[in-house]
Amino acid sequence: MKPRILLTTTSFQDTPGGHHEALAATGWEVITARGPLNEADTLAAVGEVDGYICGDDAITRAVLEKARPRLKVLSKYGIGVDKIDVTSCTEFGIPLLFTPGVNHTTVAEHAFLLLLALEKNLLFHADSVRGGGWKRQTGHELLDKTIGIVGMGRIGKEVALRAQAFGMKPIGYDVYWDEAFAAEHRIPRAASLDEVFATADYLSLHTNLTPETRDLVRAETIAKMKPGVIVINCARGEIVNTPDMAAALRDGRVRGYGTDVLDAEPPAADHPLTRLPNCLVTPHVGSRTHESVQRQAMAAVTNLIRAMHGEKPLAQVNPEVPVKKVV
Repeated sequence: MKPRILLTTTSFQDTPGGHHEALAATGWEVITARGPLNEADTLAAVGEVDGYICGDDAITRAVLEKARPRLKVLSKYGIGVDKIDVTSCTEFGIPLLFTPGVNHTTVAEHAFLLLLALEKNLLFHADSVRGGGWKRQTGHELLDKTIGIVGMGRIGKEVALRAQAFGMKPIGYDVYWDEAFAAEHRIPRAASLDEVFATADYLSLHTNLTPETRDLVRAETIAKMKPGVIVINCARGEIVNTPDMAAALRDGRVRGYGTDVLDAEPPAADHPLTRLPNCLVTPHVGSRTHESVQRQAMAAVTNLIRAMHGEKPLAQVNPEVPVKKVV
């Protein structure tokens, strides 16, 4: 019986490239669904699959219990695994693979798309002309502004380099600090998050979602930021407390919020952030370019194929789980 593979990520499915040929060349049966799937839909999709290429589906313990023992490999298309019960994957002996280092350029570019759009009032001006008008608002330069970068991994580093190209002053904060990179590019390390909050004209979030970073931006921490700060979020929606951000945007304490992620995706029609004029929301497309999708998808397929053959994958979240040959 041919192995059966579940594929749910839509950008993988919708973007042409060699990843389709690589997966087809295995001869395995591929079934598809349009993710991200909630827990109920994921439960309905698993159970009779040997391998799974997932996006941001809700892969809970219940899902994994239903998927086992047949599911042998879980290949995450991307790097964020906060929607996956990693502990249960490890307990059940399921290798969880992921694809670091494939989308940092794209996401960093998207962060500046959001920032420039807010500072130059892009949507207001474009909508005015499209509607037959010629209304204008005065924007701001990025030059000489301080950008605080929370999370100095691959994406945060790319943001810092682009900030310097704009003549900005980046300051970084991360528990894990790349001294060599910071020294080479003269990027100061903040001693604390409070220092970042106090000094940044712009705050750009590029940290993982963890219990410590959930609601990192909330009323208490917003009060420590410069009045009129602009916050950019290309990480996870839950890092920002939605009601607190909405309140800060309404009273002007936060001048603008540009985000590619929300706490609920897709959002409800009455989501507090989607109607505010100083809030710019894009539908989690920060990593969705042809170049990035092709790199990410090929990495996810390579991980899956290697693991199914009992070979070492490119990257594994739970390396303590042995990779066993399936085919």
